[in-house]
Amino acid sequence: MNYDTFVDQVAQRTRTSSERAVELTRATLETLAERLTGGELLDLAAQLPKPLQLVLKPTPGLEAADRFGAAEFIARVGQRAGVDANAARDTVRAVFTTLREAISGGEFDDVIVQLPRDYRDMVEPVLAPGATLRRG
Repeated sequence: MNYDTFVDQVAQRTRTSSERAVELTRATLETLAERLTGGELLDLAAQLPKPLQLVLKPTPGLEAADRFGAAEFIARVGQRAGVDANAARDTVRAVFTTLREAISGGEFDDVIVQLPRDYRDMVEPVLAPGATLRRG
């Protein structure tokens, strides 16, 4: 999937402009980068368009993931994107759904395995074939 398509998909799923979708995607991927081990981060980045790879650059010499739960993930995305918790949760689902479509299923599974059980509310809708963003 190319960069413009990725951004357009996030924009449609979050019902925002492309410019805002770029900000929301960046906020989610920066937070995901903090949560994944360095090796997994590099594997994920390798399957994404160049502008998104730049967002996922691991910290040099830092292999360990920062361990935090889903509530903290949502809070960090919300803070970065300047949105409330509900909008941040919808953003994460939209970006995860788009990620799932953009990368190989095996790589997406490798990413999800690194996330604890409390992420299920954000991830399970994404795992269903043909997943779309839930509203409500």
